[in-house]
Amino acid sequence: MGQKVNPHGLRVGVIKNWDSRWFAKDEVFGDTLVSDYNVRKYLKKTLYDAGISKIEIERDGHRVRVFVNCAKPGMVIGRKGEEIEKLKVKCKELLKTDKDVYINIVEIKNPDVNATLVAES
Repeated sequence: MGQKVNPHGLRVGVIKNWDSRWFAKDEVFGDTLVSDYNVRKYLKKTLYDAGISKIEIERDGHRVRVFVNCAKPGMVIGRKGEEIEKLKVKCKELLKTDKDVYINIVEIKNPDVNATLVAES
């Protein structure tokens, strides 16, 4: 049998960017990684109908930015931004941080071309 390589892992740093962009010391690295995973799992589960394809998380000294790529941004934002405010509160709780949490919604213009969305549908 041949050796199989994960195509995403092969392309990261060359033609794809990291899904998490932050730096942490060894003592808190594992906790930070687990909190990122929990946020991604929660957002994917609650916003499944909005067509979530990718969730990116950036952390710096003062804030945490969560970029949600979705096909239907109106479902994520809600009327007058009510839903996104609820998501901010829940994400801050899951991240266990006192930093400000910003959620940026990125619309996918053509969801029929996105492989993740096609596979889920």
